[in-house]
Amino acid sequence: MSSMLKALKKNSIIEGTDGLDNSVFFDEEDVLLDIPLMNLAFSGSLRRGLKPGLTLFAGPSKHGKSVLSNVCAKAYMTKYPDAIMLFYDSEFGTPKSYFDSLDIDTSRILHMPLLNIENLKFDLVKQLDMIKKEYPGAKVFIYIDSLGNLASKKEAEDALEGKAKADMTRAKELKSLTRIVTPYLRIMKIVMVGVAHVYQTMELFSKAVVSGGSGIMYSSDQVFIMGRQQEKEGKEITGFNLIMNVEKSRYCKEKSKFPIEMRFDGGMNKYTGMLEVGMNVGYIKKPSNGWYSRVIEGVQEDQKWRAKDTNSSKFWGPLFAEEKFHSDVETMYQISSGKLIHDEVDTNETMLGGGDDWDGGDDFLGNDE
Repeated sequence: MSSMLKALKKNSIIEGTDGLDNSVFFDEEDVLLDIPLMNLAFSGSLRRGLKPGLTLFAGPSKHGKSVLSNVCAKAYMTKYPDAIMLFYDSEFGTPKSYFDSLDIDTSRILHMPLLNIENLKFDLVKQLDMIKKEYPGAKVFIYIDSLGNLASKKEAEDALEGKAKADMTRAKELKSLTRIVTPYLRIMKIVMVGVAHVYQTMELFSKAVVSGGSGIMYSSDQVFIMGRQQEKEGKEITGFNLIMNVEKSRYCKEKSKFPIEMRFDGGMNKYTGMLEVGMNVGYIKKPSNGWYSRVIEGVQEDQKWRAKDTNSSKFWGPLFAEEKFHSDVETMYQISSGKLIHDEVDTNETMLGGGDDWDGGDDFLGNDE
């Protein structure tokens, strides 16, 4: 570090100021989940997982938002045995039995019923500030169920006064909330998972959009819009595939889709969705209908497996132990961290200052002046 940079560091009034090469705020802290496909959705890698910041699960009712949020909570609370959870609850749709089914110690959870957005904002900021000052380095998981169903204080007051005015403050308050808490989450390396709702646009080809205004999208590190498909055996419905659609991510390629199978009789299988990933990257082949085989170290094996038999460590262990398998998966799903500017030039295209046909008579957009 140069003498000038050292002087500027010393002169700064901002806590944590340091050279970028030494900054602790870029140290990656991942929480690996038991379900590899969810790690892939969160990070674009099977070797990384859930990271600090705001993660949103958005979608209609009964689309697995609370279930997947609790899977995240379970992984965090298991990795950090001294961690605590702040559970802000406005829907009361996540019963204690959800936590018990995942063996989450509920004595480490502080349950806080919510009335409105301002209620959440004032309490959350107060709690985060206290943790920062009095419990630096504490491991905290924040779960909000849900941001989508929270009214603003004005909406509640208008209802009490019998006013039917449209509430124009809700999106503004949500934006204020996320704007305030985002630096806390990143600086203190806190994971916050929130449940949100969606609505359909009025376009010719409508699409699902996260409700609550633009602020909630700007501040989120990743947003998954949940879909759902029935899973059947014959005519009997045996469960659902919860589809994690990557609407926004700082780590995984957007518009990727990850199906999480939820069976009525057995919950989630650890290796759900991995067959499709393996086939996408060329490490799983389908030699005949209903049968699968692996490509290990570049060689396709003779052994064939039924789909149900691939849901095991015995099947996936050799592939997960192979470095090239991981790197190929990351190439397909992870946002590139390579060079942003390349020096290769396509000489067949007319470019500013290049190309044999460029005569300087057009502007750089190719429009005649």
